[in-house]
Amino acid sequence: MNIINYIQTHIWLILFLIWGFPLSYYRSKFRKLVYDTTDWRINIKPIFKKEIKILLGVSKVASDVIRKYRNFYRVYLIIYILLFIIYKITS
Repeated sequence: MNIINYIQTHIWLILFLIWGFPLSYYRSKFRKLVYDTTDWRINIKPIFKKEIKILLGVSKVASDVIRKYRNFYRVYLIIYILLFIIYKITS
């Protein structure tokens, strides 16, 4: 099997891996901004309420830095969801 056939056969896996790699970094940075901490343990704590409220726009954002990063993170997640929807439709 040559490389072109392999890529065509596994294109969705490749796309999800490439798009998914930075997700942990972006989520970590977003959570650190939301909870105002630099501690790495924020990534493993099961607290989501404030994070989800800010992400959905239910809660007011005090900082322009958080607002800009929230909007970037929203776009990133929307593209991720669109990739998943297109995958489900085409397979």
